[in-house]
Amino acid sequence: MFAYESYARPRVWTSLRQLAALCMVAGALCGCSTSIPLPAFVDPGDITGSIRQPVSPLSSALDAEDWRRAKGALAIALDPQGNGAPTSWDNPASGVKGSFLPVSAAYAHDGLICRQFEAEIGGKAPARQMGGIGCRDKGGEWDVTDIKPLKPL
Repeated sequence: MFAYESYARPRVWTSLRQLAALCMVAGALCGCSTSIPLPAFVDPGDITGSIRQPVSPLSSALDAEDWRRAKGALAIALDPQGNGAPTSWDNPASGVKGSFLPVSAAYAHDGLICRQFEAEIGGKAPARQMGGIGCRDKGGEWDVTDIKPLKPL
């Protein structure tokens, strides 16, 4: 009986190792085709990365509603047909407010209408003064670029 046990034992271990290897290979291969559903409490928007992109290029303190209101005021302030007066905006819900002042005439750049501006953001957020360039695409949306803090006087 002793001879049988010593003969059977290595064969069993070999079979178990082969089975484990087979399971690992199968698991690795099916991992590419298997989707794991997210729990209901996980927001899919939070999964894309650990660093959230700011909603607004002007300030990370602005939430989506603040930026929506600010973009409306920016469009009015930078409109080439406008009078060049400062345009204010505020969001009573968040307490954030600001204004835009165009500081140049509108000009064409790479098929876009662009205009330089100065912006001030305050309220609940720390007060910031900055300058930048807004360019309007063919769809009428203004894209803000070259945002830089203004030097204090």
